[in-house]
Amino acid sequence: MEFFWAFVVGGAICVVGQLMMDVMKLTPAHVTTSFVVIGALLDAFGIYDNLIKFAGAGATVPITSFGHSLLHGAMASAEEHGFIGIAMGIFELTSAGISSAVLFGFLVAVIFEPKG
Repeated sequence: MEFFWAFVVGGAICVVGQLMMDVMKLTPAHVTTSFVVIGALLDAFGIYDNLIKFAGAGATVPITSFGHSLLHGAMASAEEHGFIGIAMGIFELTSAGISSAVLFGFLVAVIFEPKG
């Protein structure tokens, strides 16, 4: 059942993103940014952690999880280190994802011929 709920929740997030592009005529950049903000807002209200417990990878793989991680890390580190902890926490929890995106983006640009 875990795989089923992960598929349903992850699929529902993707359907919402596709509807935002088709109905509201938003660009992929707008949808991505909106999902990061939505993930942060859901974490602020304590909803996203429950969604992760329920759906597992269906909630941690989509980009909404990045917003959750940003806010979650900032709040946890702010409690420990004060105001400077906000910036420390953001980079502490998300550094692996950011580093991977930069590294793989560089490798793809080196291997393939970029357009534009």
